[in-house]
Parts: sequence; structure tokens; C-alpha cells
Amino acid sequence: MEMNWAQKQAVQHKDGPMLVLAGPGSGKTFVITERTRYLIEEYKIPEKHILVITFTKAAANEMKDRFLKRMKVNYTAVSYGTFHAIFFTILKYAYHLNASNIVREEVRNQFLRETIQRLDLEYEDEKEFISDIASEISLVKGEQIDLANYYSSHCASDVFKKIYQEYDKKLRRANLIDFDDMLVLCYQLLSERKDILALWQNKFQYILIDEFQDINRIQYEIVKMLAAPHNNLFIVGDDDQSIYRFRGAKPEIMLKFPKDYPDGKRILLDKNYRSQANIVAASSKLIKNNEQRYDKAVNAVRASGSSIVIKNFETLTQENKTLAEEIIKLNKKGIALNNMAILIRTNMGSEALLHKLMEYNIPFRMKDNLPNIFDHWIARDIISYIKIAMGNWDRRLFLQIINKPKRYVSRECFDRPEVNLDDIKEYYEDKNWMLERLDQLEYDLAMLCRMKPYAAVNYIRRGIGYEEYLQEYAQLRKIKYEELLDVLDELQENAKNFESFGEWLQYMKDYKEELLRQFEENRNKNVDSVTIATMHSSKGLEFDVVFIVDANEGITPHKKAILDADIEEERRLFYVAMTRAKDHLYIYSSKERYNKTMEASRFIAEIQ
Repeated sequence: MEMNWAQKQAVQHKDGPMLVLAGPGSGKTFVITERTRYLIEEYKIPEKHILVITFTKAAANEMKDRFLKRMKVNYTAVSYGTFHAIFFTILKYAYHLNASNIVREEVRNQFLRETIQRLDLEYEDEKEFISDIASEISLVKGEQIDLANYYSSHCASDVFKKIYQEYDKKLRRANLIDFDDMLVLCYQLLSERKDILALWQNKFQYILIDEFQDINRIQYEIVKMLAAPHNNLFIVGDDDQSIYRFRGAKPEIMLKFPKDYPDGKRILLDKNYRSQANIVAASSKLIKNNEQRYDKAVNAVRASGSSIVIKNFETLTQENKTLAEEIIKLNKKGIALNNMAILIRTNMGSEALLHKLMEYNIPFRMKDNLPNIFDHWIARDIISYIKIAMGNWDRRLFLQIINKPKRYVSRECFDRPEVNLDDIKEYYEDKNWMLERLDQLEYDLAMLCRMKPYAAVNYIRRGIGYEEYLQEYAQLRKIKYEELLDVLDELQENAKNFESFGEWLQYMKDYKEELLRQFEENRNKNVDSVTIATMHSSKGLEFDVVFIVDANEGITPHKKAILDADIEEERRLFYVAMTRAKDHLYIYSSKERYNKTMEASRFIAEIQ
């Protein structure tokens, strides 16, 4: 590949710090590989003194493979690895650790589960709660936040503190460290032991970092220590593609880099080799609305092709129908399904989309584990009410819903596999207020069994008072009530299509089986299928055709985005989604979704 002027400047840079701003499709992997080769062949730097850091193991392996091919060799002494792998290597030598000292994910989750159960906390989805708490622990460690000053966003702060300390104790007792400990311990070691630091500084004399915009504070502090005193730090990234703030990534670190290294050089890889000119122009127009960024002009190498298709549909159903028909049309024109992607903002709320693809027999592969709406705990609650109303008086179903909303019925009443409401009334015979509640439940179940699915879901929500229960639960768990309502809305919308409970329950069973079948089939990479991915997981990928769906306010930008910094992150995410497209870009929104009026995303106006 012939290098352009900017790539040449970056590749031939030798000593001192350099910031390489590399936009989408600008050949950043090529630049890192070429500079590594140039250091060795032209500047005679021994391979063992070069370190290349990436964010994922897959990226490190790909970078290494490219380098070996370019050098036409099978082995290199250049160190390639993720931050965690490099930092663990440093700890391994200092503390004689090995892989068995790293906590496995299932063990970490088990430690958290035991701690949470001991505290007897209330939550509906254990897996989700553990995942949320694990992310917060990671944030606290990565940002080096003092626990006393940290306010949890998923539970009471004193509860989070207890979970954190108990989890930490469990790790220490088992002589284990987690991925965040690797960073903390490495930082402490290199700060306290100047002799050990000098040893690694001597080994890693030239450091190259890929995707620098995703770095967090503690990773940056360690890298600065390792790079000193020569500061041969070559960082490559794009501040406009920094989309992991929720994981602790700090785009401002990249923005502050020239202040930290005033003698550093800066180069912009300003040519986009991936997308047609109209896609490059529209995405550049969008991202210019962000204030916290490097101002840069990116030029497309390719000419303009077909126009970007922006459509606002009356309903979500119309949006999904047009999407399916357009995929079939493009496929008939010769574009393989493998070269098409549907990008969604979050992995919740995709049932209607998947259902439409199944209806049109369009094979799809999911980049993320898209949850089945019918497996959600809210759906399980609604289904339990319906099954009881249909005459299934299984103890498990009653335990699922008996105090949703609060009826103050004790679990002790349910001492038999099959429930008899008369027995429970007997248990509370001296408490009139409890008997009234049980009579009301009996009446509600009798009402439900006469209804169609759509009306039944509505009655459970508003007549039985399930929404009030969700409101209380959202306050308790510090989560957004509206997000729980979204699940109910999607479920109720789905129920519209069915005349009877039997029909609806059968659909749920078939849908689950079809999802599993698609999953199994698409593990075979040879199957021609459309990729469905969240905007986050589409980063680094490229497709001939990209559909961005549900481009509505509240979805993208997400309703959680309130502060200016949140909106800027959402805009970067939309920018990442747009720049995955090589030839065709479609942006779809709808005016109505689950009986709610929707506005098109502000990002559409910014593009137009």
C-alpha cells in the first residue's frame, strides 16, 4: 500500500511523544505496523525494546499477525498485548503470580452473589444486579476513587461499600486478584519500587498504543511511568470514537495529551479510505456539533455514491417492514447479507425487529447476546399472572407475583406444590384487611381469564397495580422507572397480535426456539446472514450496507443522557455507527412506538 503524506510522517517518527489522530478508515493499524517495522529496519531499534498495547486480545493478535506477515517471519521479540496482559506480566515477575491467581469470571460472580445474598437485598434480576455492581467496583478501582466519597448508582452507598469491602476480602483470602486489581497493584508497585520501574523502563523504550481514546486514568498513569524519561510514546486514536465512558474511558485524557507532553508532535490521518464521500461528509457534519474534541477535517478518498436514505415512518411496524423489504431488494441486486448490518442503540427492545426478519426468512447473526424479551423478569411476572388466570395454580407462579403489588402475603402460606386460595384465607382468617386483599386477587384473576392478551396486560398494569409495584422497585434499586415501562410497553404491543393466551404462549415458545436455531446456525461462519449489533459493539467493523434503526429521541440519544457530556458521548456513538458504512447508509425512525408519540433524533437534523 502506497502511504499518504500524513501516514509517512507518523511511520517515520522516531523519538519523543507523538499523538496520531486516526479517524475511521484512515489506516491506523497499517500505521502502527509500519512504524514498528520502520523502528527496527531503519532506526535499528532492537525488537525487545518495543511494546505495542491494544485494548483487546483479538486486536493484539491481529496486529502481531500483520506485523509477522509484513516482516515475512514467524517470530518477533516485539511485545504485543492488552493493558491487562502487560501489567500482569510486570506483577508476575515481582510477586511470582501465575494465571491461577486471576479470578475467573464465574468465581468473581459467585463471590458477589454470596455477599449480596448475605445482605438480603431486594432485586428481581440477580444477574443484572451483579453485573451492575461489578461495573461500579471496576469504576472505583480504575478511577482510584476513595470509597468514602463514592455514591453508588445501583444501591444505597453504605450497601455498596459493604459489598465492595466484603468482595475484596474474599479475593484476598483466596489469594486472587481481578482485572482491576492488576492495574491498581501495578500502579502501586511501580510508584513504590523505583528499581523495578527502571528495569521495565529499560525494556520498553518505545511504546505504541492503539485506540488511545479508550484509556482510563490508572492505565494512563502507569503508561506515563513506563515511558519516562525518554517519553517515546506513540499514541494512536480518535477522540470522536470514544464511546466507553460508562467503563471509565476518558476522552479528555487524549485531549489533554499535548499539555502533558508540550514537546510532542501531532499528526492527523486525514484520509478516509473506507466510506463514500457523502457518508464521510454527513458524519463529519454531525460530529462537529461536539465541543470537546480536536477540530479536524477528514477527506474521503472515494467519490460520492448513492445518497444516504433518511426516513421517518408513521409506525414501528412500517419501519421494520420497509427494513426487511430493503434487505431483500439489495440482496437481489447482488449484495451478500454478510455485507449488511443493522445497528441498534441498546440490546433491549429488538423483539419486533427480529420477529419481522424471521417473518421474511432473513437469516441474521447477533454480535451481542440480544436478550429475549420473554425471559425478562417483568415478562415472567405478567406470564405468571396469565397462567394462574388460565387455571395453573402452581406454587412457583404464585411466589412470583403474590406481592407484586404489595399484598403482604407471607411465603410461609405456600407450603404445598398446588395453591388453594381458601387455605390461605384460613391462614389469615383473623385479619379482615388481608381477606379483602385475597378476595380482590380472586376477582382480578377471574377478570383476567375472560380477556384477550392485550387487554389482560393492560389490566395487570393499571387495574391490578403492577405499575405501582414497578415504581417502588425502581426507587429501591435506583433505576429509571421509564426503562421498566419500556419492557411492559414492548410486551403489551406484542400481545396485540394474538386472540388468545394459548396462541400467545405458543408464539413465545416458537420465538425462543427460532432465536436458538439462528444462534446455532450462525456459529457456522459460512452462513450468509445480516449482522445485528449494538452501536457499541459495531466499533472496528465495516459493512457495504448499514441500517441505523430507531433513530428517535430517547433511544439515540438515550433517555439516560442528560448532561452535555452524555449527549456528546451519544453523538460519538451515532458517529461510530454512521462510519461503519462503506457504500449505503440508511437511517430509520418512526413517529409512533408502542402507542407513544416519538420524535426523530436530533442527530438527523444535524446531518441534514
